[in-house]
Amino acid sequence: MPEPDDALSPATIAVTAGRPDKVPNAPLSTPVVHSSTYVASPDSPQPGDLGYGRWTNPTWQAFETALGLLEGGDALLFASGMAAVSAVVEQVPDGGRVVVPAAAYNGTLVLLGQLAERGRLDVVGVETADTDAVRDVLRTGAHLLWLETPTNPLLEVADLPALVEAGHAAGAVVAVDNTFSTPLLQTPLAYGADVVVHSVTKYLAGHSDVLLGAAVTRDQQLRERLHGHRTTRGAIPGPAEAWLALRGLRTLHLRVERAGANAAELARRLADHPAITRVRHPSLPHDPGHARALAQMRGFGAIVAIEPAGGAEAAERLAAAVELWVHTTSLGGVESTLERRRRHASEPLRVPESLVRLSVGVEDVEDLWADLDRALSISR
Repeated sequence: MPEPDDALSPATIAVTAGRPDKVPNAPLSTPVVHSSTYVASPDSPQPGDLGYGRWTNPTWQAFETALGLLEGGDALLFASGMAAVSAVVEQVPDGGRVVVPAAAYNGTLVLLGQLAERGRLDVVGVETADTDAVRDVLRTGAHLLWLETPTNPLLEVADLPALVEAGHAAGAVVAVDNTFSTPLLQTPLAYGADVVVHSVTKYLAGHSDVLLGAAVTRDQQLRERLHGHRTTRGAIPGPAEAWLALRGLRTLHLRVERAGANAAELARRLADHPAITRVRHPSLPHDPGHARALAQMRGFGAIVAIEPAGGAEAAERLAAAVELWVHTTSLGGVESTLERRRRHASEPLRVPESLVRLSVGVEDVEDLWADLDRALSISR
């Protein structure tokens, strides 16, 4: 596990961690290492030997060092966010019980649903913003408690300290998908979570140009099992993608700060817009998750969910009418994007038909507002 420097802020760690040693003529940036194998040590294998390209890579390791320091654990980079999710889920024994948000990232829910249909897992959905409801479900035990906070796309905020405690009391491993918050706004391992998962594709890389995932833990035995899963299942990242993600990580603090400020301002304005029936964002004082987010987060994030008056049809008209905003799936890039989530057949039915998820980027907020306001006015 990388040793954190308590004197450095997360913003500084994002810029400085995972770089080559400062020796004369060394590169400032970590290079891309393209190699399928490495020269063996005389007494191979030795601890720390790179060995074979499916085991590790210096470019992966640089990113893993930086993310591990930011999250306060030991990171592993995967080929995609779903590869990281799958690696964690695979640790649950056959017939094991998984407690998961009833409305969460649909990729995770689809995977768990498929495993439940095969009889591989017993999957129980619960409203994770309702702490008592989660405790009730956990009273009969669980092997894995899967959390998102805020959830995707309803932006519900779970009580992390309370649910980590309840999960452990039930005998469960507690995993937290921290994609929306990033380690700059929330570090679940500090609340006792066992493992944190990221879609690195989103905010960590930040430029909509790579597919990567990561898992971070303080439990070295769990890390070894996750590493073994990555190696044997071949869920390995490419070195070029790892290098791009590391370069993106260098500006994470700037992007999260700007996008979050834009999101809060847009949420405030949208809350008073006559074409909108509901706005979801934890920055809003009336939002159900506001007080909880204030207590356990260092910001509110850059995802806003809105429900236009006029239902799904109005939502689709809005998506078609924007010009600066991009109508597309995914999130977390520098550009602002939106989509009606229920256009995907796999989206949980609990998500309203009209809900539009906004991934707010780093553009000028007045330009974003002008485009959104105009599109709303013609989509009513």
